[in-house]
Amino acid sequence: MRNSASVIVSRFLFLLLSTISTVKSSINEEQVIIKRSDFPDGFLFGAATSAYQIEGGFNEDGKSPSNWDVFCRIEGSIADGTNGDVADDHYHRYMEDIEIMQSLGLTAYRFSISWSRILPIISIMDIGGKLGGVNPIAIDFYNKIIDNLLFTGIEPFVTIFHNEYPQELEDRFKGWLSPLMQEEFVHFAETCFKYFADRVKYWITVNEPALVSEMSYERAQFPPARCSPPFGGCANGNSDVEPLIATHNMLLGHAKAAKLYRERFKHKLNGAISITVCAFMYVPLTDSEDDKEAAKRALAFNVAWTLDPLIFGDYPSEMKHYHGSELPSFTSEESDLLRDSIDFIGINHYGTLYAKDCIHSSCQCNDSSCTQGGDRPIRGFVYTTGERNGILIGEQTGMPRFFAVPRGMEEIVDYVKERYDNKPMIITENGYSSPVNEDDIYQHDVKRIHYHQSYLTYLARAIRNGADVRGYVIWSLIDNFEWSSGYAIKFGLYHIDRQTLKRTPKMSADWYRDFLTNSSVIDNTKFSSSSI
Repeated sequence: MRNSASVIVSRFLFLLLSTISTVKSSINEEQVIIKRSDFPDGFLFGAATSAYQIEGGFNEDGKSPSNWDVFCRIEGSIADGTNGDVADDHYHRYMEDIEIMQSLGLTAYRFSISWSRILPIISIMDIGGKLGGVNPIAIDFYNKIIDNLLFTGIEPFVTIFHNEYPQELEDRFKGWLSPLMQEEFVHFAETCFKYFADRVKYWITVNEPALVSEMSYERAQFPPARCSPPFGGCANGNSDVEPLIATHNMLLGHAKAAKLYRERFKHKLNGAISITVCAFMYVPLTDSEDDKEAAKRALAFNVAWTLDPLIFGDYPSEMKHYHGSELPSFTSEESDLLRDSIDFIGINHYGTLYAKDCIHSSCQCNDSSCTQGGDRPIRGFVYTTGERNGILIGEQTGMPRFFAVPRGMEEIVDYVKERYDNKPMIITENGYSSPVNEDDIYQHDVKRIHYHQSYLTYLARAIRNGADVRGYVIWSLIDNFEWSSGYAIKFGLYHIDRQTLKRTPKMSADWYRDFLTNSSVIDNTKFSSSSI
């Protein structure tokens, strides 16, 4: 029996070490050990989801059709032909999911509230939106989530708008292209504050406004799928101007909601309100001064596009210089409203890209090349790519533009730290999507573990060097509906069986639990596969 047991143990160790060795060789890095104690006391560790991506229950209990309910029914809009009608059925299984969070040891859970569930609007004849009633069943649903999170010691971290809104607002006045959307959003935000601000301390008004504008009004990959050449052949849209208008309305909607929160609801918990930015790090493709300037412009046209108005009261000078009259302007009153309208900075960071100047050199990108290696032209006359001289900037993940470059975490935090005088930051999303041809179920997601270990290591170093970062939230808690990619892209710590919707922890969930519960270094290193 002893010999048989030894053989089994030896085989297990061999298989585990072989897996780790394979990952090590693929990324050419050494072992890393990162511990919770490497972060300040009170540092928040969590996981995130969003309403449309996990809830399901798309037409239950009074919920009205959302923009995504409609968009998913347009042939070809979703890569795998799926939708969020059922998603992960969180609407009926939220208690099971909260038990999962508790078992992991999370101290924060970031989730969003469905606009079309809280304030349903059915038709243009229906009294809805600002003038309509609140759906009491929806209020009860989110009350139960918030109360149970608090009961288990998890801080609710609420996003008000995460891509989804009632379709009727699109039909009435074209959604974010109209200033009317600002007032509708403020009404929705006020409703959330009224019912939940006595228990929710952390608020995000809008998730990634610049990215939503790009995907919805420039590249037509999100509803309402508007665009113009060369970005696409949509029936309607203007890819040069409409993203600027939509972002403008989101920023002003945020500012008005933040003012309302501070004046009427903040005192309940001395809470904090912010916004999140999709914050890729950009580095020069070459050592030329032109490419160095291009990398700076890429950061300004993506990160600073959102944050400069909310901290300084106006758009970045880089954008004003190149966009001219195309860029909407703020009145003096609007600038005052926007300035210092966030209490912390929410950073969603997934990877790093090379930036190439397109002002002093030609940047050609056809439909096929723009989808490979993260290659695409972006605003600011910059061409971004994940490849240089045939070598990728980092390991390819399941998303075309998301390359694993751990040092980028420290670099983007340092950029935000320097530009915004070290305003408090929270990493509101960071995550790894496994390549679609790789099975990451159960024990086969060692690369996801390595990704988080490595990114956390660079984040800890940024904090040691003075960056005021106060939390780290993994995207995502469970595999879910990844927007136009459908269910093929998987970021989750838990696998969801698409037939039974059973939740199964991956190896990364075990690692995160060990990390958060301060398990011994020996236990933690069983998951390690690389380092700085």
